[in-house]
Amino acid sequence: MLIERIYDEDLAQASYFIGCQRTGQALVVDPRRDIDVYRDLAAKNGMRITAVTETHIHADYLSGTRELAAGTGATMHVSGEGGEDWQYEFDAERLYDGDELRIGNIVVKAVHTPGHTPEHLSFLVTDGAFADAPGYMLTGDFVFSGDLGRPDLLDEAAGGVDTRFLGAKQMFASLKEKFLTLPDHVQVFPGHGAGSACGKALGAIPSTTVGYERLYSWWGPYLAADDEAGFVEELLEGQPDAPFYFGRMKNQNRRGPAVMGERAPLSQLDAQQVARLLAADEATFVDTRSAAEVHTGTVSGALNIPAGGSVATYAAWAVNPEADTRPLVLLADDQEAAQDFWDHLVRVGIDRVAGYVTGTAGLPRSTPQLVQPEEVESFDKAVLLDVRAASEHAAGHVPGSVQLHGGRVLWNLDRLPQQGTIVTYCQSGLRSSVVASTLRHAGYDVAELDGSYAGWSAYRDTVAAAVR
Repeated sequence: MLIERIYDEDLAQASYFIGCQRTGQALVVDPRRDIDVYRDLAAKNGMRITAVTETHIHADYLSGTRELAAGTGATMHVSGEGGEDWQYEFDAERLYDGDELRIGNIVVKAVHTPGHTPEHLSFLVTDGAFADAPGYMLTGDFVFSGDLGRPDLLDEAAGGVDTRFLGAKQMFASLKEKFLTLPDHVQVFPGHGAGSACGKALGAIPSTTVGYERLYSWWGPYLAADDEAGFVEELLEGQPDAPFYFGRMKNQNRRGPAVMGERAPLSQLDAQQVARLLAADEATFVDTRSAAEVHTGTVSGALNIPAGGSVATYAAWAVNPEADTRPLVLLADDQEAAQDFWDHLVRVGIDRVAGYVTGTAGLPRSTPQLVQPEEVESFDKAVLLDVRAASEHAAGHVPGSVQLHGGRVLWNLDRLPQQGTIVTYCQSGLRSSVVASTLRHAGYDVAELDGSYAGWSAYRDTVAAAVR
């Protein structure tokens, strides 16, 4: 048996390729939409992807189940659990608790593990060539390394009302009746790692075991004492802010994401083409450089979505493709870089990209306004906006600031003043630059606190030391 973990550092998301080396059949679990990685893996190992499935209706990224099925001919399997209100709306084979998929010698058994979502499935994997009992469990957003999937996302991002309490109780029952009944040696492969907003304290290690989590997880003592009330309180306490794009992901994944098919390579555009598109308001320019580089000058009205670690996340903060259908024009070093950037965008359903340019010569330019830490108190501002998480703000903030998570700003413009200058900050300046550019693009007058909170804190400490 072959099990390969395909990990997206951007979204801290894991998908899995399970293949039978005897028959050459393969199953993919929780795929993303840029599917070449799975096809390449199948070709490398002389296998055919015959089945594709997912653990639940995802909220943090757009599922590639339909894309992969269309590209390989694989049969789709999705959860049929969760009740009438939590059914997928596209045609696929339904899986229920106890159902099995057979991939050559491999048996993959669906286990209903509600809590994170009502329809959630985990998958027990038995390698029939070596054993007659499961040795592995793909837990999706049920059990992570060191943590559990949050049960409050339906309230935070999908319009639910107090569903978190039922979800937390279902999580307790799933652990007690499903997970902890397994032998300690069963290896656990979760759907996310550190950095994901699907939990509050995910570990960075890629896998764990039932026995390790039983002994060392924060939730183990609550299960050992059968303390449901204490477990529910601890699980719900301190969950991170959920970006508003999670609601769009949840809805699109339930309906079935659009199938893109084969995407033609992005074309390089010339400055005259791009200038015409921007002048006619028929495209949105995306500056993919760092915040520091953007602060020296950028294309007027451009979004700043830096290439690198969190492209999909920040793009989904800045672009709502359901409300704005204009294609993007990317600033990129070359075609390969532009194509890679686009791959990240489609993981959150931002599909429309007109092409790329390698420079900004010939395009209208402007320089973002910066406010120095020593000026921020006296600066004539309409609001000082802290775009970090609520927990970061609570731990320390610039006096007089108002907190609004960067992933919620675009959906809460009614909370911002229409007149005057908005001054934004985060911890180091990256998130602030993303949000500031988003607000400028929406027509707001925005300045950024230079150095953000870290810079302001250093200035404050210097002043305090001078006074002493």
